[in-house]
Amino acid sequence: MKYALVTGGSRGLGRAVCLRLSAMGIPVLINYLSNEQAALQVQKQIVAAGGNASLLQFDVSRSGEVKAALDSWEQEHPDDYIAYLVNNAGIRRDNLMFMMPDEDWHAVLDTTMNGFFYVTRHLLPKMMMRGHGGRIVNMSSLSGQKGLAGQTNYCAAKSALIGATRALAQEAAQRKVTVNAVAPGFIESDMTKDLPVEELQKMIPMKRFGKAEEVAALVGFLCSDEAGYITGQVIGINGGLL
Repeated sequence: MKYALVTGGSRGLGRAVCLRLSAMGIPVLINYLSNEQAALQVQKQIVAAGGNASLLQFDVSRSGEVKAALDSWEQEHPDDYIAYLVNNAGIRRDNLMFMMPDEDWHAVLDTTMNGFFYVTRHLLPKMMMRGHGGRIVNMSSLSGQKGLAGQTNYCAAKSALIGATRALAQEAAQRKVTVNAVAPGFIESDMTKDLPVEELQKMIPMKRFGKAEEVAALVGFLCSDEAGYITGQVIGINGGLL
């Protein structure tokens, strides 16, 4: 069987992506860091709808935890492999750069970039060795494309993810592995609930925040067979905010 792994899959965009991939008939591995209850709720919703979902707890920013968790899963599933990877895990620690503590800079980059590196490096060889290839979708952000004051760390991480996406796509293309990035704008989620919504909506041509389900639909398409010739792309979903 071909499985999907969604990092940071217990809430927000990750939760919506898990639900979408499951609706496409793909067994889903829900990665989470500490909120087991939220991950269990996602699993319960998927199972209730007739899908297949399991939990996989590890910190994406720690190489040893990533390797241990994925090695264990692979030993328990010798005939299966993770063919769909959505690198969604990310955090915000907003602040003006001159006031930013070292730990906030490193925490954001470690989760987004090191998480992408550790998880993808582990799974990519299995995808390339299988004749069916694989799909990798990296969750970037509009912030990584245009920058946003108070988010130097977050913008740096999401921008770096775009560069990594384009480079890795060229490395993996001959083995039928596509690598793309999705760059959401302002989306209704836990990560945007503390933002000045009414003020920001005025900047958006569509005059609203996006929905997590709209982002998940895009991720689902990029994981589908129909998207087999799309790789190395960064696709914005932002209501026209450029």
